[in-house]
Order: sequence, then structure tokens, then C-alpha cells
Amino acid sequence: MIFHLFRRTPGEATIARLYGMIVAQARAQAFYRDYGVPDTVNGRFEMVVLHTCLLLRRLDGEPQARPLGQAVFDRFCLDMDDHLREFGVGDLAVPRKMQKIGEAFFGRQKAYGAALDSSHDEGLVAALARNVFGAQSRVADARRLAAYVRAAGASLARQETGVLGRGEPIFPDPERISAGVGDYVECERP
Repeated sequence: MIFHLFRRTPGEATIARLYGMIVAQARAQAFYRDYGVPDTVNGRFEMVVLHTCLLLRRLDGEPQARPLGQAVFDRFCLDMDDHLREFGVGDLAVPRKMQKIGEAFFGRQKAYGAALDSSHDEGLVAALARNVFGAQSRVADARRLAAYVRAAGASLARQETGVLGRGEPIFPDPERISAGVGDYVECERP
């Protein structure tokens, strides 16, 4: 078919760069050392999902950027598929596992989106405590991560679509985010 010639999809290099920046940010040591995110396969998965949700939320705000968002999501799915196979999941089980990953992603995207739409942080703190930390007893860690999430959302919102379209999103440095709920502030860089 020649229909792929008429599709307006972003370049593979741009998508690779964008998704690479998401993964690099999700792997920042500060999340695991200072924020208390479990340094496990599940903890890292949750941070990749969180950062992917933040970027997709920003891209979804502009109709012309939605194809870029779809391409980033497709790259996320391909990455998850690859990881399942690397972990030894058999070919017959991969689709079932991918369905669960998709359900988890869309559930978190909905929860984080609704929480970010609210002016109160309690919903975001609860969603992060449940999904990232797996326990309500980690509320203090979830509060600090909520401050980061608000700062990251604000940072992405300020960035021009062209910057994102070139695969150059800028996430805030997690080490420079104040821990207060509702008063997220990116600290000055030296």
C-alpha cells in the first residue's frame, strides 16, 4: 500500500529523541535516592509512565501536536513489548501482558490528568502514593513527587511546540524542586 506515503507522522529520530528524554528523566537518580521511588522494575515503569503522561498531556493540548503524541505513545508500547521479551515473556503471553500495561497506562493517565486539572494536590498525592509507591503510608514521598509533577507540567506548558517537535523537551531537575504541596517552585540554577 502507498498510504504510508501520505501519513503525516513525525520522524523516527525525533520520536527516539523524545522518548529517550522521557526515559532518561524517569531514571534520574534523585527520584530513587531522594524521593523514595522504589528502585525496582515496577518503580522505573511507574516513572516512565508518569513522564510519558506528562508529555502526552502537553502535546494533547494542541491539535497539530497530537500525531507527535501518538507516535510517542506508540514508541512507549514498542519499548514495553521489547522489555517483556527481554524478561523472557513468551510470544503467546506478550499480547495479554501488553493489554495489562495499556490498561495500567490509561488508568494512570486518567488519574493523573484529573488530579492535575484540580487546584488541590490531594488527588495527585493519592494517585502517586497508590501507583508509584504502592502504599498510603508513603504520603510524604508522594507529596514531594506531586510538587515535582506540578513543576514538570508547568515547565512543559511553557515550552513551545516546536521545541517539543524537535525532540527537545526540558524537564525540571528533580533535585531543585521544593517539597511543599501546592507551592511547587523550581529552584534557581547556579
